[in-house]
Amino acid sequence: MNLLMQAAAQAANEPHFPFAFTAVYVIGFIAAVTIGSIAWYNSKRPVGWEDKERPDFVPKVDKDETPGLGKPK
Repeated sequence: MNLLMQAAAQAANEPHFPFAFTAVYVIGFIAAVTIGSIAWYNSKRPVGWEDKERPDFVPKVDKDETPGLGKPK
């Protein structure tokens, strides 16, 4: 029993891989790629991509005449 307690204490003191820290970066990277892809598909098309179809999974975002200023007068 004493050997088991020593092994548990030693395991608690050893460095471990930070899974939560890594998960935040992985989820953030996936979110950045997703948001960037939506923004890119909704922007003006680069040369050679003007006639390409928008993928079905990308939502259409309408541009405002006065973004951030409310309704025009």
